[in-house]
Amino acid sequence: MKALRKIAIVAAWIVVLLPTFAAHAQFQATQDLWGGQDQAISQDIGLTNNSPQVIVARIINVALGFLGIIAVVIIVAGGFKWMTSGGSEDKIGEAKKLMAAGVIGLVIVLASWGISRFVISAATNATMN
Repeated sequence: MKALRKIAIVAAWIVVLLPTFAAHAQFQATQDLWGGQDQAISQDIGLTNNSPQVIVARIINVALGFLGIIAVVIIVAGGFKWMTSGGSEDKIGEAKKLMAAGVIGLVIVLASWGISRFVISAATNATMN
């Protein structure tokens, strides 16, 4: 159980820090580099001038994707624990709790994705019109 918590903490830090590093890298790449050729370099390496709504939507999708993967891993870990319980009622109970927690987490992630998609779409429509 402690190993799963450590994995969840590391994954949460990755989800939190990855957008920070990506934003810093994009900022550095768009600086006036190579004698004023920053536009050519930006096009060569695939940087775009996306709106903030698109950037936020991508960050939210990536974060929720990672959280969804973590929830599925927790469900699989619960199933593995159940299969290796050897008939022990205590271990089976722990496995059921772990699987229930994973399913609840997955439902929360899917609901969060739906809500964030609605909010971002509404914000985009409000600012574009």
